[in-house]
Amino acid sequence: MMMYKCAIREVQTKLEVLDDEFSVRYKRNPISSIQTRVKKPISIFRKLKKYGLELTPENILKGLHDVAGVRVVCAFIDDIYMVAALLANQDDITVLQVKDYIKEPKANGYRSYHMIVEIPVFFSRGKTPMKVEIQIRTIAMDFWASLEHQLRYKKDIEDVEGHEEISGRLLECADTISDTDRKMQEIKRMIGEFNDLS
Repeated sequence: MMMYKCAIREVQTKLEVLDDEFSVRYKRNPISSIQTRVKKPISIFRKLKKYGLELTPENILKGLHDVAGVRVVCAFIDDIYMVAALLANQDDITVLQVKDYIKEPKANGYRSYHMIVEIPVFFSRGKTPMKVEIQIRTIAMDFWASLEHQLRYKKDIEDVEGHEEISGRLLECADTISDTDRKMQEIKRMIGEFNDLS
């Protein structure tokens, strides 16, 4: 767990440096917030069991990609892709996997940009490559995902009569929020164009 916390710290520092640079150079912050977590031991155990693997440090390091998690919340959709590209271009980060749930949302309406990256962490015994899952989303996407998670998983709505209608309404909300994200992005572009003219 200590090793994964260190890997998270490395990624978080990179993100904070990028955000600080944008604050000075462009007078704006593309990153609204950064949240981190290390998967709980019971969740690690369940996931390894699901994959038919024993609970060993080697199986955790090699078999699981999401033990360390970083969630980056951005203001605008184009900030997501910019932050992802800036991370991917750093020479000590290797992008292992990308899932773009913004261009291809999940069936329930979930939208976010996911990256599995590998980053070297230097310990007393030498360098260890560590995997970190990075989720990048807008404030609106994060709002929807947080509430949807509470409603769907904390309350077991699949057991509630009429859960299909509830799922449909959650999907409608996701589409409305996505439309709002696109409109805010367009307003940002319009303001940028007006600024260029002055």
